[in-house]
Amino acid sequence: MTVNRDLRRLQKIGFVEKAGAGRGVTYTLTTQYRSIRPLDVEAYFAIDLEKRRIKERFDFNVFSLFGGIFEVDELKGLQNLNAAYRERLKRIPPAILKKEYERLTIDLAWKSSKIEGNTYTLLETEHLLREHKEPKGHTHEETLMILNHKTALDYIRANTRVFKRLRVRDIEDVHSVLTKGLHVSRNIRNRIVRIGGTAYKPLDNSYQIKEALEKMCDLVNDRRDPFSKALIGMLMIAYIQPFEDGNKRTSRLVGNALLLAAGACPLSFRSIDELEYKKVMLLFYEQNNYQLFKELFIKQFEFAATNYFE
Repeated sequence: MTVNRDLRRLQKIGFVEKAGAGRGVTYTLTTQYRSIRPLDVEAYFAIDLEKRRIKERFDFNVFSLFGGIFEVDELKGLQNLNAAYRERLKRIPPAILKKEYERLTIDLAWKSSKIEGNTYTLLETEHLLREHKEPKGHTHEETLMILNHKTALDYIRANTRVFKRLRVRDIEDVHSVLTKGLHVSRNIRNRIVRIGGTAYKPLDNSYQIKEALEKMCDLVNDRRDPFSKALIGMLMIAYIQPFEDGNKRTSRLVGNALLLAAGACPLSFRSIDELEYKKVMLLFYEQNNYQLFKELFIKQFEFAATNYFE
């Protein structure tokens, strides 16, 4: 009876499929379960790239993986953190609020750029954004990357209404701001891109890329909680790779746009480990498994909601 009860529950949440009847009944794990099953990250990446068994091509079935992303207790925890954050916002004087947004912007511009290989330190980023002075020892492209992050976050904050219902052109606009002056073509790419450290190959047809983005926007817009919206945006834009460069930067800023549009605390990613972030992204590319990214997202939201706007 206990086993049957557990199997019915697993069927209900979409982790197990039942086939047959009577003595011929069989149960199999679903694709949705495989998307959240526990994985040993170190053991996975200890296997040589050429020997890892991965999903090498973009899989349109990926859109069916995002059932109930967060467990009830996980979602409740995020909602409680956000409620406390919103209460603090009501009490913060405008001058302090402005400084807190500046602090978060500096942290976001620094860490998001660092993930992409930018060599600016946090102090240098702060000096650039507050004093408008370019430190020595960095390329102009690195400086632009930092400045563009600030401009993108400012743009998102000024246009929160736009992101209440996500559209492909909104994603393109964020990408355009983030890559301005960096010799990156605007809008959806029409050439092949490759991702370092993996054999996963994104779509190479501009019509399919746009179709995938539109399906992603529909998936985001159908969700009610901002955390699921943001997580889907952050994962799927990076997985689709719609632009010739700047995809992960765009995914992080669009995720923040979805949070801010719903009155949720944005993420700075300041406490994230760059290598850990890259590994969990590769796991999604290669296995369509987002369990570890979800855990990372929760940690980053906890950090942001308790370390800013106090």
